[in-house]
Amino acid sequence: MSELDSIVFLDHASLDLGDLDLDPLRRQAGHLQLYPATAPEQVLEHIAGHPVVITNKVVIDDAVMQACPNLRLILVAATGTNNVDLDAARRRGITVCNCRGYGTPSVAQHTLMLMLVLITRFESYRQAVREGAWQRSSQFCLLDFPIGELHGRTLGILGYGELGQAVGRLAEAFGMRVLVGALPGRESSGRLALAELLEQVDVLSLHCPLTEQTRGLIDAAALARMKPGSLLVNTARGGIVDEAALLAALRSGHLAGAATDVLVQEPPVNGNPLLDAQLPNLVITPHSAWGSREARQRIVGQMAENLAGFFAGQSLRVVS
Repeated sequence: MSELDSIVFLDHASLDLGDLDLDPLRRQAGHLQLYPATAPEQVLEHIAGHPVVITNKVVIDDAVMQACPNLRLILVAATGTNNVDLDAARRRGITVCNCRGYGTPSVAQHTLMLMLVLITRFESYRQAVREGAWQRSSQFCLLDFPIGELHGRTLGILGYGELGQAVGRLAEAFGMRVLVGALPGRESSGRLALAELLEQVDVLSLHCPLTEQTRGLIDAAALARMKPGSLLVNTARGGIVDEAALLAALRSGHLAGAATDVLVQEPPVNGNPLLDAQLPNLVITPHSAWGSREARQRIVGQMAENLAGFFAGQSLRVVS
């Protein structure tokens, strides 16, 4: 067994619901220690000299790295690495690898599902059936809520990487026209400036990372530029959208609906104005878009690849 073969997964339950095959990781590890969760005060104890650490959301900062001199490799069981101090890792010679593109099919289908739920007024009709409105109807059908079609509408996409492109292909299959917006500081040929994009779209779908440039990007002014009756879908990060401004746009009727898989604080232990509003034209899912079994299994596979590459002296998905 190599000195690097001892691996600890700090928040295993955030990825595996008991439905994943961890053998790809175990084949790379002489010993794999699994902790369902790790509280901040348990981080040092759980790492306890392991040279390889897997984390999904547990924070590994400079103080942790300083206290763990044997740490050589951090595997992030996600794409986002905001829970790891990358600068400190570079200074200390610790390699950090993430996972990429694993959730594209899962998030793309979730995004289209949210669009369909909004445009068909699915939640309103489901509630009406539960309350007996269809049973009391004088006709064979119930059409109390206006139903629209995605076909013929214009979708605007912010964040046109692998995921944004996958959403665009699905939208085109539904007969939508797809426009791509330029992110702040990333102007490129063929992409519309944000203001120009917002004025044209019937549906805006967000797939960009949360950065200092995108934080609060969809604020009151941006929402006001969108056409009356348009829809907003966010499966990216909560901080990209000003939640108070979104709530105001929904309550005023300027937006016909919105759906979000993300909030500024997750989990929303202190409440959230969007959750508290309970609006019929607002759909919220619990950051679950990425979580298909297939997507989570791909994470396991990519982490095993990253680990094997590190052992072989090869760089795979290295971010630091």
